[in-house]
Amino acid sequence: MRTRRGSCYSESGIVSKMCSYGKRKSKETISCAKRQKKCSEKQTTTDYDFFESLPDDIVISIFCRLSSTATSPSDFVTVLLTCKRLKNLALHSLVLSKASPRTFSIRAKNWSDSAQRFLKNCAEAGNVEACYTLGMIRFYCLQNRGSGASLMAKAAMNSHARALYSLAVIQFNGSGGTKSDKDLRAGVALCARAAFLGHIDALRELGHCLQDGYGVKQNISEGRRFLIQANARELAAVLSTNAAARQLVNTNLQSQLRYVAATGCPLLSDFGCNVPAPEPHPANRFLTEWFTVRSGSLDSGLRLCSHAGCGRPETRKHEFRRCSVCGAVNYCSRACQALDWKFRHKAECAPVERWLDEDGEDDGEDDGNREVMVMEDS
Repeated sequence: MRTRRGSCYSESGIVSKMCSYGKRKSKETISCAKRQKKCSEKQTTTDYDFFESLPDDIVISIFCRLSSTATSPSDFVTVLLTCKRLKNLALHSLVLSKASPRTFSIRAKNWSDSAQRFLKNCAEAGNVEACYTLGMIRFYCLQNRGSGASLMAKAAMNSHARALYSLAVIQFNGSGGTKSDKDLRAGVALCARAAFLGHIDALRELGHCLQDGYGVKQNISEGRRFLIQANARELAAVLSTNAAARQLVNTNLQSQLRYVAATGCPLLSDFGCNVPAPEPHPANRFLTEWFTVRSGSLDSGLRLCSHAGCGRPETRKHEFRRCSVCGAVNYCSRACQALDWKFRHKAECAPVERWLDEDGEDDGEDDGNREVMVMEDS
């Protein structure tokens, strides 16, 4: 019987060749697998986007932090231009509700429907700063009184001090209506609520209302207390900003306190200490730019508040009260008059000779202050 060795196969040594071929193929398969593994590892380290693997809630948390600390709209808008996923997450209601005023501090010259839509989305998400800013723009710039007042009221119901004070100014002046629409009692109530929250302008306004009996029973001592509290808060706010401001304030205080016996302590003055002007709120800055760039949008005969940091316009002729000394300036509120007096109008209102008594001696700044603080309806 013939075995498998020999003439049974056409070629000699075929079994050994097949075994060697099988070993070679297995080695090639192993080396190929190793190469694929190395390639996949290299692709993982170079091309793989780790950010795409982050859950949405973590990305939203990052965007909340970004929107709340943004220093300009561009810091936030650049995220919207990145990709579709980041745009959708950046426009999440939670992110918009945390946006800071600087995030939507839009310049008046760049105002557009998309800018208004972004502000509206922030307001609908529950952002009280957006409610206040859009309310001010609609009420004064776009002359949509009802919508603007309702947005400010929405912010006021969430204890937004600026919105409460702005509504008080509207009530004091009867803005958007006639002179008979003034509601002094409502203005005082709104001012008191804003003052309780620590708003400096509201504290000043309430102090003058109590001193003059304007919309409330006259109480001079209580009004004086509110004015001192406003001046103290203003000074504390400046001292907490930076070293340069602290040095300036300390220098002014040292020069003023040398004459305490003659002029009194600056905190006891209706106008407070000589401190740097506070930075205007983005809403007030927008109003100022709007009526500067678009001067034609203000009807003939209507005037702006003379305080540069306010920007509020009259909604009817002779709405604002004027200075009774020079009659050249007008203000929407006593708080704006006090600020403008310190920073500008003090040097322009009246000659120094009008503050001298019969003996030719200066009675001090307080007498001049009391004279200038008298406001008359235009």
